[in-house]
Amino acid sequence: MSHRFLWIAGAVVLPAALFSFVHRSTAQTLQTPPPPGTLATGGNLRNPPAPKAEPKPEPVGLPNPAQIAELVLANHILATEDVLGAYGHISVRDERNPDHYLLSQHIPPELVTAADIVEYDMESNPARETKLVGYSERFIHGQIYKVRPDVKAIIHFHAPELLPFGATGVPLRPMTHMAGFLPAVVPIFEIRKFGFKDMLVKDNDMGQALAKTLGDKPTALMRGHGAVVVADSVKVVAGRAYYMMINAKVQMQAMAMATGGRKVMYFTPEEAATSSKQDGYERAWMLWSAKQKGR
Repeated sequence: MSHRFLWIAGAVVLPAALFSFVHRSTAQTLQTPPPPGTLATGGNLRNPPAPKAEPKPEPVGLPNPAQIAELVLANHILATEDVLGAYGHISVRDERNPDHYLLSQHIPPELVTAADIVEYDMESNPARETKLVGYSERFIHGQIYKVRPDVKAIIHFHAPELLPFGATGVPLRPMTHMAGFLPAVVPIFEIRKFGFKDMLVKDNDMGQALAKTLGDKPTALMRGHGAVVVADSVKVVAGRAYYMMINAKVQMQAMAMATGGRKVMYFTPEEAATSSKQDGYERAWMLWSAKQKGR
């Protein structure tokens, strides 16, 4: 039985009759529209095909244990150095996820352990299910982190040395070399705009207002309440809170002594800028950490 073959570029491809059949079948398939009510992608108008599911993002995982350990140590240091008492708190931005932060549950700082650390989002909601009760003023942290990407750590504290400056309007000004970071004008947060509250920042609206008062400054006073301090690390924020208290105490003593025409010598802007860098409070942190080892 003989067959005719189709030649293309000198090569036998298909028998001519078979090629003709394949060519006609393909053309009909391409030209034939789908039946009425049927989608070209499959299914029909009443029951369209389900959309392809988007791949779920990989979970970020648990916080870095080393970062948690540093936060626990900072709680103990600040309690020992009388920056934080039974109240007040320190947080750190999660180094794995900048839209989350780490903060202890609602207990005194001196008692904090790694098991007490809770991960929060920027709205101050726990990132995962937990039975731990959070601080009522955690909204301070979330709202500041949200608008200040440069901030990596925050302390809210109630130092009595700072309260007179928030209540009298007397400016807290840099006059000690370890507190050169203090701005020429430390802003004061007034909570009374929200009505006669219990002075606590207990929701995101008040937290947002405090963050707005803080602006781009490293600290803000809170009338009748305390202060908030921010920095780019746990060590620096701890040092700032501690030496801010020292500066306030020294300033009040100097103002009491400045009688009979004497004037208090505050830092010039140039002196403040030069002294504000220091060593990142590394030596202070070294001392404070060593004291914790003997406890």
